[in-house]
Amino acid sequence: MANSEPLAQAYADHLRRDRRRSVHTVRAYRATADRLIAFLGEHWGSQVDPAALARVSTADLRAFLALRRGEGLTNASAARELSAVRGFLKFASAGGVAPTLKGPRVKKGVPRPISPYEAVALAGDVADSAAEPWIAARDWAVLLLLYGAGLRIGEAVGLTGAILPLGEAMSVTGKREKTRIVPLLPPVRAGIEDYVRLTPWPIERTQPLFRGAKGGPLSPAIIRRAVQAARSRLGLSERTTPHALRHSFATHLLGRGADLRSLQELLGHASLSSTQIYTQVDAAHLLDVYRNAHPRA
Repeated sequence: MANSEPLAQAYADHLRRDRRRSVHTVRAYRATADRLIAFLGEHWGSQVDPAALARVSTADLRAFLALRRGEGLTNASAARELSAVRGFLKFASAGGVAPTLKGPRVKKGVPRPISPYEAVALAGDVADSAAEPWIAARDWAVLLLLYGAGLRIGEAVGLTGAILPLGEAMSVTGKREKTRIVPLLPPVRAGIEDYVRLTPWPIERTQPLFRGAKGGPLSPAIIRRAVQAARSRLGLSERTTPHALRHSFATHLLGRGADLRSLQELLGHASLSSTQIYTQVDAAHLLDVYRNAHPRA
């Protein structure tokens, strides 16, 4: 039927090397390529190679998506799957045009920010529940980087000792290896410095700044689990996630007069359309949260 390994791996290598996509994106798109090739092999009953992929029809794609929807895909997931399929087919056909198929309608979600009180309470509870003082300082610093500097969780745990000594701002490498300059509020700097003072692990310029309990790189999953436990203890809603802290950073700045272009640069968005979603946040909610200061500022 189909041997997906060479084609799918070549696509993954292309995304990582030429398109500079994140590890998560490469893994997801590679999995989609594997699924499509396996489906087409069964659907056609023949070998799937680049020449065959160049002949994929709209009907073939519709059948593939119908199968995936039957496996429980939501509209948003199906739309992402179709986007990955188009990219793979274009790559496999050496820049050819993929069949046209309109994806499912996906309602654009509005970010759900949390209040400054909730953000500080969440970070404080996570820190208070840590097994050791240095881990408490670590978790507090990471969460403040999300809420006080707008970092993604992967960007925060990906920082190295090269950011030291801290100044008024620091350089952050985000998606697609894009670098941006992020200002550091005094509470965020203080949180990082407390961690640096308490950590038992040596800090080197080329090594991860934040370490796990056994000294390895800190996994984002550790922070996500700690936040999940804290929000349960505090009675906060399920929307209170590490990424919600980044949403809150963005909406609070926008409400205090930041322009969209400046916010786009601070967040590291490749497209302004990604930043414009924050303008849809309920104005009454903004007026409430903007009366409060940033964490301990």
